[in-house]
Amino acid sequence: MELHLSGKDYDPDFLQKMMEESGQNINLCFQCKKCTAGCPAVWAMDLTPTQIIHAARLGLKELVFNSKTIWFCVSCQTCTTRCPQDVDIAKVMDAARILAQKEKIKATVPDVVAFYKSSIGAIKHFGRIYELGLIGELKLRTRKFFQDLVLGMKMFRKRKFKLFPKWVNVLEVNKMLYRIKKMEKAKK
Repeated sequence: MELHLSGKDYDPDFLQKMMEESGQNINLCFQCKKCTAGCPAVWAMDLTPTQIIHAARLGLKELVFNSKTIWFCVSCQTCTTRCPQDVDIAKVMDAARILAQKEKIKATVPDVVAFYKSSIGAIKHFGRIYELGLIGELKLRTRKFFQDLVLGMKMFRKRKFKLFPKWVNVLEVNKMLYRIKKMEKAKK
């Protein structure tokens, strides 16, 4: 992958913002690449986790924010457990997504954001994930109505989906989500 960077790509405060948002000292990374070697989603990424960390250290905000990597990270913690410097790379990826959204940078993989919003919506309404409702809302958000239809029908025939939702602790879950939102606002 060839990179063409200009002066506007550099933000001298970006590293500090990333470290504050993630709570991680990214400067501890010595680029051993163990995070990348263990990442199960690296095949879908345009930059490796190692490259994202390096770009953050160099202040290359636009490169980090416009990468697919921060959106494809599944936060499985494999990179974090493999890091000999105890850098929680999954938290760094979370921080990159949070900062990108705060700066109103459009996600390079909008389906991930649609999935996240659909999942939170299902949890708010049912207190848990209701798969059929989640899929319906996701299809409405992405307008990809027929994508995965064959797979969905196979799963439905094998009774992998519950036809009707089960409501579980909806009030308690919404109270928890409200407290989280309140904490996030207080952090700003």
